Amino acid sequence: MSTAGEVWQAIGELNEEEALHTLTRLFTHYETRLQRNPEDEAATLFLTNLFSAIKQSRECNLNRR
Repeated sequence: MSTAGEVWQAIGELNEEEALHTLTRLFTHYETRLQRNPEDEAATLFLTNLFSAIKQSRECNLNRR
């Protein structure tokens, strides 16, 4: 397993297309897990946190305009 620091570094090195592809792969991975097991707490938590992060980013972007 990679350390958090290594993951942060890898994220920082992604270009925009790679970042979108990575986010899409993560989403589909956890979406599939949840479809297979609706009780999957890790998948539910990931999708909840992802949606929260999206909402926070949108709110920040709206406040900048």
